[in-house]
Amino acid sequence: MKRIFIYSITAALIFSCVPSAQFREVDKKWEALQKERDEMLEENESLTVNNREMKAVIDDVRAKKEKFVRDSIRMSNEIIECREEVRNLERKYSDLQETHDALLRGNARETRRLLTELQSAQEDLAQKQEMLKDLEGSVSEERQAVTKLRAELEARNMRLMELEEMLYKKDELMRNLRKTVADALLGFEGQGLTVTQRNGKVYVSLQNQLLFSSGSTVVDQNGQVALRQLAVVLAANPDIDIMIEGHTDNVPFRKGSSIKDNWDLSVLRATSIVRILLEQKDIDPRRITVAGRGEYMPVDPADTPEARSKNRRTEIILSPDLDELYRILEIE
Repeated sequence: MKRIFIYSITAALIFSCVPSAQFREVDKKWEALQKERDEMLEENESLTVNNREMKAVIDDVRAKKEKFVRDSIRMSNEIIECREEVRNLERKYSDLQETHDALLRGNARETRRLLTELQSAQEDLAQKQEMLKDLEGSVSEERQAVTKLRAELEARNMRLMELEEMLYKKDELMRNLRKTVADALLGFEGQGLTVTQRNGKVYVSLQNQLLFSSGSTVVDQNGQVALRQLAVVLAANPDIDIMIEGHTDNVPFRKGSSIKDNWDLSVLRATSIVRILLEQKDIDPRRITVAGRGEYMPVDPADTPEARSKNRRTEIILSPDLDELYRILEIE
């Protein structure tokens, strides 16, 4: 069946009458697509900046964690020293208490002196015990802070890994999609159709020579074949968003027609393509966005027949669903 299809396409190409000027526009069309590439490069650069900012925050959290650990060790050493002082004071207090008890029956003046020392020792002991309590409380707070920072660091690491994995999968998905689309439309290359990948999106560009007669919104038979083959690929990739953009040249539309102007023409042509794609029942219409650009996004602004022919085109832009990626970036 594939061989019969190729023979049918070849026969259709041999007997089709296509002006040579329209073939030359394929070589020039890349200039317009450079602008789209620059816009998507800016989007990728924004994502890269977000990655660098998240890594900088993680480095800062790690530095704070190391400082907290050092402070915790220092305070633990101070607690050990304080406890040793408390033990010494307790021994001294015990000795004074014993001496006091022994001398209660002796000299009253010596007894008063010992009582004074005993009171002083008690006050020192109480002060050291209060200091010990404060230090233990500080260490507990520091440990809680370190635990919280560790949890935040782990959460940020998980977000970074998830983001990097999602970016990789998105790029791999679009590379595979570009190859699948190119393989499905292989027989139409050189007839005004190109498939390219730029900045995470796949662009299927179709010249009017493949789709429409002059001033018409009805897709030619050869273009319908190409679109139906593309629809099979789109149905098999339900997570891909589809943007269809119609473009015209700057020649005013003829008066007396039901089509008012180039805005109208570009939108109607885009919607004609949508209807053909939706013949494939597995394509959800909610995935599709239709835009009519009219004459206002030319790929070649020159006022020549070649430039005008180049500007008459339809672009089908395929992009991955980025909602999950934006959700990760917006998490506080």
